[in-house]
Amino acid sequence: MSVIGAARYSRAWLGVAVALAAGAAFAIANTSASVAYQGGSNPLTVASTRFLLPTVTLLAWLGFDGVSLILPKRQAIVAVLLGAVTALYNWALLRSFNSIPFALAVLIIYFYPLIAAVIVATFGWERFAWKTGAAILLAIIGLALALNVRGSNLNVSGVSLAFLAAIGLAVVVAVSSRIFGSGDARPVTLYMSAAASVLLLLLCAASGDFAFPQTGTGWIGFGAAATFYGFAIITFFIAISMIGPVRASLFSYSDAVISAILGVVVLGQALTAIQVAGITLVIVALVSATVRRSQAT
Repeated sequence: MSVIGAARYSRAWLGVAVALAAGAAFAIANTSASVAYQGGSNPLTVASTRFLLPTVTLLAWLGFDGVSLILPKRQAIVAVLLGAVTALYNWALLRSFNSIPFALAVLIIYFYPLIAAVIVATFGWERFAWKTGAAILLAIIGLALALNVRGSNLNVSGVSLAFLAAIGLAVVVAVSSRIFGSGDARPVTLYMSAAASVLLLLLCAASGDFAFPQTGTGWIGFGAAATFYGFAIITFFIAISMIGPVRASLFSYSDAVISAILGVVVLGQALTAIQVAGITLVIVALVSATVRRSQAT
């Protein structure tokens, strides 16, 4: 293997590790959010505040590294628009929770890696690999089993909102990767986080739905949700710059596996044999995608 090939190989595996770290952080953030809800908060309040920390963190980080905060005009406009899309897909997903089962909404949003793969292939940004597509579909089947999704209490409006959220997330993942390419993802992520934070806070204020925790445990969950989500959103976009939007999105399925484990350990939930089988399928999909890519390197 040449020096360049070895460097690409190392960068690919580092990107996988970063993507998995993002998935773990998303899982911890979601579990912490559940603790915040139990303490008196609600999803819209958590969502409207969780982009504040990554915004502040990126401002400090970029300032410390001496990186300019000024993006070229076109990049800045696109990044702000992507931040608006981020806020809107978060809002759509939260609204879907009111009319369809939570597990079904989560399953639908996780169609976004497949949608992102179709987007980048349609525009010729990245070749669509059928083995990657198969891994995504296998992970979706595993996720459906792990979440124990049932067909009751379906609502067309709720399903439509969840699919809109999946499309919005896929657009953000696909388009953002074109902005920063393999370069520094942090300035673009900063603009996106700031725009999403402002819009979500405005939506929350307009609805009058602010509900902060009323217990000490709730505040711990609230703070942990913001902290780990901030870490997750930053590392996720760094992973996209390292291994591409499709692979980074695929590894987000580790979120479901880790969330299930945390649900047992932290929230005292029990797993059925079918859920364990689903988690196993997700792990198989992730491992197969990793091995396939490493063999191709």
